[in-house]
Amino acid sequence: MFSLHIDTARTWRGGQNQVLLTVEGLRALGHRAALVAHGEGELRTRAAEGLELVPLTPRTEMDLTAAYRLSRVIRQLKPDVVHAHDPHGVAMAALSLSMGAPAPRPPLVAARRVDFHLKDNALSRWKYRQVDRFICASDLIRSMLLHDGVPAEAAVTVHEGIDLSHVEAAPPINIHQEFWLPHHAPVVGNVAALVPHKGQRHLIEAAARVVREVPDARFVIAGEGELRPTLERQIREHRLEKHVFLAGFRPDVLSLHKSFDVFVLSSVTEGLGTSMLDAMACGRPVVGTTTGGIPEVVVDGETGLLVPPRDDRALAAAIVRLLKDPDLRARLGAAGLARVKARFSAERMVRDTLAVYEGVVRSGARAAVEVG
Repeated sequence: MFSLHIDTARTWRGGQNQVLLTVEGLRALGHRAALVAHGEGELRTRAAEGLELVPLTPRTEMDLTAAYRLSRVIRQLKPDVVHAHDPHGVAMAALSLSMGAPAPRPPLVAARRVDFHLKDNALSRWKYRQVDRFICASDLIRSMLLHDGVPAEAAVTVHEGIDLSHVEAAPPINIHQEFWLPHHAPVVGNVAALVPHKGQRHLIEAAARVVREVPDARFVIAGEGELRPTLERQIREHRLEKHVFLAGFRPDVLSLHKSFDVFVLSSVTEGLGTSMLDAMACGRPVVGTTTGGIPEVVVDGETGLLVPPRDDRALAAAIVRLLKDPDLRARLGAAGLARVKARFSAERMVRDTLAVYEGVVRSGARAAVEVG
């Protein structure tokens, strides 16, 4: 099976990591996989030596010049399937295939990792009608696509996965030394882009409550984004400068995970939450919100704790509960690790993705996707 993968993002987030895991996992199974990535993006930088790599830098979602270049690549390579991993990538692939494709036309597979509805405009409706199969990161996302008019047979859930061997090999760090924290201070961690739907403002509100009951608690938030100035101001307003630290973008996030006592994903919306999977793979107890695909990862009270999104009081109570109960932390951490190993490995994700490719190629017929 020869698959061509398209991702136009310049930044590095969970979605780009999933692209790389998919491409490398397919190659490890003996399948050919080529990658089209942003010419100046982090994904292209991190792609392994020897990988078939095509730089593409579309200026807009409807960049006809970039689409024409991609159409030439597709005609030359003749992949069995084209897999677009981000919305702009779907547009580029749809445009390219409409400009002329090898015969037979390779099916277009689109990854869907966000838990919000398809846009109801002419461009969105057109580009998603060109998709033969959607690979959804969670059952919740799949249900939203069905609501938007995607036929059931055209949407398949493949939960995202993580490279367990890579997690195991990551060296721990001394977070207390690195951030000048009190030696015995418990550390609550969050790893996510600083954007509204990740809900860090609710985590900081919760932190203000937590330190009243656990004065030694410290919070380390790793990630960058548009909300940094707003969050910095919020930290100052609550006088939490000695308790909450914005660590910025960290290439060593797995090492950081291993230094947390508790991991919190405070998202308002979330496709699945691969940073939570990383934390669980590190044996960390987790607190998440009951939004998006998070409840498909965390079994409340068994592999972690769940609270309603935007509920600062409930979030604080769950964090305090874990900080005050080391036995509960150990039990939830061990159960979370077992769940990730059983259900959320990269190997399982790659095998399930390959099965989608084989099914859509074998079917040879496109489902009529009526979006909007």
